[in-house]
Amino acid sequence: MERWIALTFMLVGVLPRPTDTQNTIPETVLNCCEGDVLFLLDSSGSVSSFEFHRMLRFLSELLQPFSLGPGQVRVALLQVGTEPRLEFGFGAHSAQRSLQGALQATVQLQGDTNTVAALRLAQEQVLVPGGPGGARAGLPRVLVWLTDGVQPGAVEGPMAELREEGVAVLVVSTGHANYQVLRRVVTPPTDSHLYFVDIEDISLITKDLRDAIIELIRAERLQVRDVTSDSAVLQWRPVLSGGTGYYDIHRITRPGDATSAVLRGLRQDTTYTATLTPESNVDFLKPLSVTFRTLPEVLSPTVVTVSESRTDSVRVSWGPLQPNSVQRYQVEYSPLPRGEVQIVTADPYKNSTVLTQLLPDTQYLVTVSALHSSGQERAMSVKVCTQEELPALKDLELTTVGSDSVQVRWRGGAEGLRGYWVSWEGGGGSSGHTSSFYLPPSSLSTLLTHLPPGSRVCVSPVYRTARGEGLCCTAHTYAAAEPWGHGLYSYA
Repeated sequence: MERWIALTFMLVGVLPRPTDTQNTIPETVLNCCEGDVLFLLDSSGSVSSFEFHRMLRFLSELLQPFSLGPGQVRVALLQVGTEPRLEFGFGAHSAQRSLQGALQATVQLQGDTNTVAALRLAQEQVLVPGGPGGARAGLPRVLVWLTDGVQPGAVEGPMAELREEGVAVLVVSTGHANYQVLRRVVTPPTDSHLYFVDIEDISLITKDLRDAIIELIRAERLQVRDVTSDSAVLQWRPVLSGGTGYYDIHRITRPGDATSAVLRGLRQDTTYTATLTPESNVDFLKPLSVTFRTLPEVLSPTVVTVSESRTDSVRVSWGPLQPNSVQRYQVEYSPLPRGEVQIVTADPYKNSTVLTQLLPDTQYLVTVSALHSSGQERAMSVKVCTQEELPALKDLELTTVGSDSVQVRWRGGAEGLRGYWVSWEGGGGSSGHTSSFYLPPSSLSTLLTHLPPGSRVCVSPVYRTARGEGLCCTAHTYAAAEPWGHGLYSYA
């Protein structure tokens, strides 16, 4: 079956097809780019055999989705050792099978970390446009340096020269490298072009580094992003010069300076081919095409999470939001193993709610259900525990440290506590000498001096709206030779 939407978008839709290995490759990476990428791989003796093979596997995973060859991405590998060696140049591999085999066959050089010599070799033979096996003129060039950070050498000068020649520099460090040096050699922005990662976790940055490379070598081709079951966003680099002309999309007209269009009303789980034809009175421009597949219909919720757990409340969140197809959400919760079921409803634009008046230190079963306009329902359940209710204050202890002084200590720290109120009054029927002061919630002790014998010392928790029930102890001091004065205090 075929479906057509034209920007003069021509969208050819093909109904669901059998799964094949191609589905494992992101379709937004295939045919996305055109440029030359050189990998500078630390192959010296400071890199262990495990680290070296782990970096090779990382390169394999990083490069696997790209289309290779003329008009696509070309890759070269330069190893750093005592004598740097070009493992293969840009023209060596135009297919993934060949490239992956070459990476698997790469042997570590060992020796010294002669990065400066490797950069000179890269600058003179590899990244020079027009040379034998060198980079292609007019296309972006990228240098990706993988290093353990040990003795990088005086690399700032050669790196600066490469950047001045238009080469984008990215760095991945798997050791304790000098951050300031590496920050200065990479091409801005640093947050997407400089990575520090443990070798065991290097796979975590695969997508981020790949995306950074794509942004540098993306060709003037149509891209597909934010694909759902019934929509997709098409993006392209500017093709029309100076914002002149227009992009003709069937029933959608986009101006010459536009770079995206939203397609709606697509069929779920269907493959489309989109062709964009730029219309210009000045130049003849080739149509741009891309193939993408809409997602199968997914009924919300697909994920339910719990956060902000307290003694008597929790926040429950769910997603994705589908306000066009969901009529309402319903949250049911009850204590385990059995208890009364409570129900809260939420509108289709809401993705979280706070469950209140819960029992402390109790496990609850929470179920989020969505009623869809189609009549279908979907529900997901999670278990959550409320926090244990801790006393705001306990273990009040007085220690005599002088004839009229005591050290007061206690344990506290309950949720919502704003501080402590410390007070004491004279003992032995003393008529009313009372002193008090406030301490912040981080304080768990204070020193009281000049206390009359038998003074009653109390510590109370302070909340936002009231003072809580406190603990009191009688201070055991002995009379001093001189009369006591006003209470003095300090706190830790």
